[in-house]
Amino acid sequence: MLLCIDIGNTNIKLGLFQNNEMKKHWRIATDQSKLADEYAVLMTQLFEIDRINFKEVSAIAISSVVPPLKLIFVELCQRYFDLIPLMYEPKMNIGMKINTDYPAEVGSDLIMNALAAFQKYNSAVIIVGFGTATSFVAVSEFGDLEGVAIAPGILTSADSLFRSASALPQVALSHPKVAIGKNTMDSMRSGIVFGFVGLVESIIRKMKIELGSDAHVIATGGLAQLIAPETNLIEFVEPNLALIGLKRLYDIHCRNE
Repeated sequence: MLLCIDIGNTNIKLGLFQNNEMKKHWRIATDQSKLADEYAVLMTQLFEIDRINFKEVSAIAISSVVPPLKLIFVELCQRYFDLIPLMYEPKMNIGMKINTDYPAEVGSDLIMNALAAFQKYNSAVIIVGFGTATSFVAVSEFGDLEGVAIAPGILTSADSLFRSASALPQVALSHPKVAIGKNTMDSMRSGIVFGFVGLVESIIRKMKIELGSDAHVIATGGLAQLIAPETNLIEFVEPNLALIGLKRLYDIHCRNE
């Protein structure tokens, strides 16, 4: 089986693929202070719950936007799986051009999202990632990554509001019932959620114009389910898009070997 690991700033996602099917997936908190042995213990516990043996893993693919953890997970793979992981590098031929000024600056997670989304639609697509940041990735009808927009994340913005305005309480984010709030909690939910809906819709529309195509729109990330139901511009939600992209990367690598 293929183990795919997407290391993000907030969460680390793991997906176990057998052939083209994701059999299991897990999400753990990102902690840069943890060592390879500590992550191995945590992964062992997750595997044991689902009665999976490390020896069943025959290959590993990793993407990471946290440089210190890249080395930690390489060590983990070598010590506990006896495998050298496949990791995305800008020099790789992945069948997708990165048409930005500095391709090496584009996060590997965004590229994995783009690979998976284009494979799904085989046409122009915009990927909206709801994570630590809110990212928008534009892929042309030819399958090339044309560029990215990055905005603050929902939780990042909300936390900043809570810290800066001492009179405002922390509020659990959920779908607001009305735009005109009648109390502080509902007012904050409305402003945060509908405010991000407006941001998302505006950027999607502008990207579609610049792509010259009525591109498909796919959302990913932990908070995608909060925003997607509030707009008809998002067609599909796939929380594990980067893991699917890593599977795609591995398949391309195997073909190019």
